[in-house]
Formats: sequence, structure tokens, C-alpha cells
Amino acid sequence: MKLLIKNLKKSFEEKNVLKDINFEFKEGKIYGLLGRNGAGKTTLFNCLNEDIEIDSGEFLIEENQVARNLISSDIGYVLSVPIVPEFLTGREFLKFFIDINQDRIDDLKSIDEYFDLMRIDKEDRDRLMRDYSHGMKNKLQMLVNIIANPKVLLLDEPLTSFDIVVAEEMKQILREIKKDHIIVFSTHIMELALDLCDEMVVLNNGILEEVEKNDLNNEKFKDKIIALLKGESDD
Repeated sequence: MKLLIKNLKKSFEEKNVLKDINFEFKEGKIYGLLGRNGAGKTTLFNCLNEDIEIDSGEFLIEENQVARNLISSDIGYVLSVPIVPEFLTGREFLKFFIDINQDRIDDLKSIDEYFDLMRIDKEDRDRLMRDYSHGMKNKLQMLVNIIANPKVLLLDEPLTSFDIVVAEEMKQILREIKKDHIIVFSTHIMELALDLCDEMVVLNNGILEEVEKNDLNNEKFKDKIIALLKGESDD
């Protein structure tokens, strides 16, 4: 399975944020998406998720060498700032999500099994989500996307709100599910990307460029990424 981006362009007034992007993401890999502030990483995700209208281009899913247009159910999107209905408890939210999506959920489990998967403590499952920490809300947001089992999972700075232990748990979950998904992981933290991701992609001056990972953790590789990023001014 592949996600194909073809001739994607997006501008805001006079600023060309995404400039004729052509790229191919493959199943079974976690792609680290790196870019400086304002480079357009979130814009790229919002275009893929149809949250904003693109100027031109197309998104395709290719399976068994047959391509079709990307549709909303193909995409799971974990936002950097989680949005959850805070007037519901964690259990109520999960039950509501499962009830409206059960026709497309494979291997449906009990609510408590899902909580166990995300290592959400029993005393937190029936609390109102308005009392959840940022990290707890992010866990719920990650969980519903895992349950929905989309073909493409977009992660926008998803681990920055977690403590060290939970972040390691989340990384292990992503490693376990990547074989059946295309995962694109946006982050500002190079060390996190180096630890988790199979491939590195730099968004620089409106263009996506894959960085060859001959030796993923050596200093020369880091220097190469930094050199690419220095080509774009911060804003």
C-alpha cells in the first residue's frame, strides 16, 4: 500500500507554503517529518485531512498496483492540541465513538480492553475528560484513531505532552501497528525522530525531500538534516 501525493500546491495570500509536492509514502514505515516553525508541516496534514482546500494536486491510495482517490475514512489525524468532548467521561466518549463507527471497526474489543491497551488507569476511565491532563486527552485521541484503524495515520507532535514512560509506551504501540499502516510523524525533536522513525523527510522551502539514512544515528546524518533546514528562515 502507498500514499501518493501528486502536484500538491497550497498558498496563503502571497506565501507559497507547499510548492508542487510529489511524494510517495509506503506501508510498514514510520516517516519522520521534520521542518522548521512555519515550514508547512501542519498545513500538509490539514490538506491531506481535507481541513483546508488545496490549490491543486491530488492524493491517492495505491493497493495491489491499483490507485484510487484518498477518502476521509483512510485518514487518522492526531492533533498536537487534543480536542475531546470534555463534558463526557473517558468511558462515555469511547462508547460513543465505538457506537457510531462499529460497522468499520475490525476485531472489536471491549471498552476496558481498549483502556488497557493505552494503559489508562481504572480510576481515570469514569472521570470527566475536562479533568484530564493534556497527556491524558492525547492518549484518548490516539486511542480512537487506533480503534478506527485508518490506512494513513498523521501524527502532529503527539508525544510531546507525555512523560518519559508513557512516551516509550506510545512509541512501542506505533512500532507494533506500523506494519499495516502508513504513519507520518511530525516533530521538532530530531532525537525523537531518529529513535522512532524508519525514514526521514524534510519539508523545506515548500518541498518534501527524503534524506537517505545510510547511518541513521551518526552525526553526519544530523548535520545533513540541519543543513537542509537552514535553507528556510524561521517565522
